[in-house]
Amino acid sequence: MRVGVLTGGGDCPGLNAVIRGIVRKGVPEYGFSFVGFRDGWRGPLEAVTMPLDIPAVRGLLPRGGTMLGSSRTNPFAIEGGVEKIKHNLQNLGVDALIAIGGEDTLGVATKLHELGVNVVGVPKTIDNDLSGTDYTFGFDTAVNIATEAIDRLHTTAESHHRVLIVEVMGRHAGWIALHSGMAGGANIILIPEIPFDIDQVCQYVEARFRLHYAPIIVVSEGAKPKQGDEVLHSEGTDAFGHVRLGGVGTYLAQEIEARTGKEARATVLGHVQRGGTPTARDRWLATRFGLHAIDAVAAGRWGTMAALRGADVVTVPLAEATKELKVVDPALYAEAEVFFG
Repeated sequence: MRVGVLTGGGDCPGLNAVIRGIVRKGVPEYGFSFVGFRDGWRGPLEAVTMPLDIPAVRGLLPRGGTMLGSSRTNPFAIEGGVEKIKHNLQNLGVDALIAIGGEDTLGVATKLHELGVNVVGVPKTIDNDLSGTDYTFGFDTAVNIATEAIDRLHTTAESHHRVLIVEVMGRHAGWIALHSGMAGGANIILIPEIPFDIDQVCQYVEARFRLHYAPIIVVSEGAKPKQGDEVLHSEGTDAFGHVRLGGVGTYLAQEIEARTGKEARATVLGHVQRGGTPTARDRWLATRFGLHAIDAVAAGRWGTMAALRGADVVTVPLAEATKELKVVDPALYAEAEVFFG
């Protein structure tokens, strides 16, 4: 069997470990051959490929990013896109496809499966917001990077008696903010699931200063005030209709300074959270996902994806993973609120 592999959407630590796991098991155990599709769904759409064999995946385990490249190409937004993919797969002799990605990439995979393409998915999202799996790889690395940043900012906040705001990734789900904020000892955590009251935020800030400490605020990029909308980095949308978020940290800094008179500064971690070496946990999880994905291909379990359930990796329907986002439970957020102010 000849198997195609692609990575779509935003890059994240652990993608290369998945590719390595797929190839390292698929070649010797099942006798499969592999072809790498470049730059997400653009690869099968335009027949842009690269060799993918055991020598090609050596040394990949600690490397961040993706050796295959990525993009946010949506074949369903391109006239004749699906037909081109089917035609190219047939011409290249590709019998099955492993798609590694998040909500959008796996959403395309789900539709292609319904149209007769042999597809298996691997869940990937920094935000950890995919249903069907307890955790996704890349999330642990992002949380560790954000936590280290928060740890470092505490000393600057105290030295200058400033409010320091850390803006982290999280379009619709606040998992990174919640985990890193609690781990880093943040005084306020703001997430997309629960619109914030700017007056309450300012009260927390002033209460912190009355204790002679400087507050640290961690905010998801998708968090928004109760009386307002998400803060946009720019107008326009990508191929999947997503707006470009960014700027809520700066908005908070301006509002806090105007309302409290306290100096406030925002730090936007942005793509720093995506880059560099994956943590040991992300390498472990990504490798296991790769091993189980190639098992699913060998068993012909099309339209499924590898998923972590407790300590086990299982396969679940792709449709289950993409039907709704996994968001923060208010009860979990209530645990963090104990430390606000």
